[in-house]
Amino acid sequence: MPSPGAPAPPRLPIEDSYLELLADTLESLDVSARGQFLQRYFKTITHLDLRETQCVQLWDEMLTRRGELSEHLGRQISLKTALMDVLTSAGLFRVPILIEYDELKKLQLNAVTDPLTGLYNRRLFGEAFEKELNRARRYGLPLGLVILDLHRFKEVNDKHGHPRGDEVLRAAAATLKKALRTSDSAFRIGGDEFALLLPQTDAAQALALSRRVGTVFGESITQFQMGVSVSMDHGVATFPQDGDQADQLIRIADERLYRLKHANHGQPPSSGSRTELASSTAQEPSEPPPSVRQASAPRPIPFESKRPQEKPETPLAAAASSTVPEVSISQVLTVPASARIYSVPRKAERVSMSGTNAYAVLGDKGIRRARVLDLGFGGVALELESHEEIPESILAVLHVPILPPVRVNLKPVWFQRTPQGAYRIGCAFVS
Repeated sequence: MPSPGAPAPPRLPIEDSYLELLADTLESLDVSARGQFLQRYFKTITHLDLRETQCVQLWDEMLTRRGELSEHLGRQISLKTALMDVLTSAGLFRVPILIEYDELKKLQLNAVTDPLTGLYNRRLFGEAFEKELNRARRYGLPLGLVILDLHRFKEVNDKHGHPRGDEVLRAAAATLKKALRTSDSAFRIGGDEFALLLPQTDAAQALALSRRVGTVFGESITQFQMGVSVSMDHGVATFPQDGDQADQLIRIADERLYRLKHANHGQPPSSGSRTELASSTAQEPSEPPPSVRQASAPRPIPFESKRPQEKPETPLAAAASSTVPEVSISQVLTVPASARIYSVPRKAERVSMSGTNAYAVLGDKGIRRARVLDLGFGGVALELESHEEIPESILAVLHVPILPPVRVNLKPVWFQRTPQGAYRIGCAFVS
């Protein structure tokens, strides 16, 4: 017991206290138990697979080395110092570097992150693309690639300076982050170029997301009042429709990006490797006449709510909601496709159920089944084998992946015959 006038011994750091406690505990264990514990311990701190006997030997050498060093230096040496000396002498730490774990994680993050926007950088894009392609091939799932860039971005730097240009880039990155699901990834791959990897996303879904991103980005930069109309252009390629190799999909998405620039801004496609494709599954559709576009174009959907912005009801929508003719499905199916009008607009982008076993059980007795093609905020699309008459109100139980069975009331609003002879029915959810 120390005398009252003697100074108190210095308190050990928490890591050293832990090792001292560990050493005392191991002394009470038999060799077998000590070897099992030390094998896991050295696996944790060195990431090496060592034998139990080798781990016990290293631990005993560490205790001996501490005694030798303490005697030589005339002061108590910590177990951590002795352990590092033993592991280094044994060649287990070829390049010993001491660094805090938080600092290590920060270095790892900085190595794959663009410092200006916080998005992943081009280096990680190549690695992530190959991993997602391998996963898509293994499970037979689609993979969407979107290449984006900012039109007239150089004019912002020239007119307002690079600090304002940095603000525009950060606004683009913030738009992309809000738009993506947890499984999606966004990358900055160049000065004003970005890329999106969208697992389990087909061409139609990738195009819908790209258009929505462009609309929201345009709204977000109006606050800068730059006098330069910066916009976000996109090019889409999908696996496996457009190819099964990363470089091939990047080339196709790049070509479609510049084709869209030429169509929207009158810019000629760049020469060299950017060649016109004869056909494309993700080709941008031709612009419809103004009368049709006004009635059918979807409204922009804010990413925060994923719901359309409120809008005064148009005469067409008011008429559709108040006077829906009572007709059977067989009557509607006889109407030519060119004359058919879908009077109830889609309220949100749909999630495709392609490749799943999603289905719906129809009616109180549940004697009819329909395949679920896609699902959205406002309704669901079903596919039936025959065109038997269906009532204006349908009671159904939806069975889709992840979710439990959901009981809903449906109202058929449009019908279409598929090339395979089945019947696709668009239904709205009814409260």
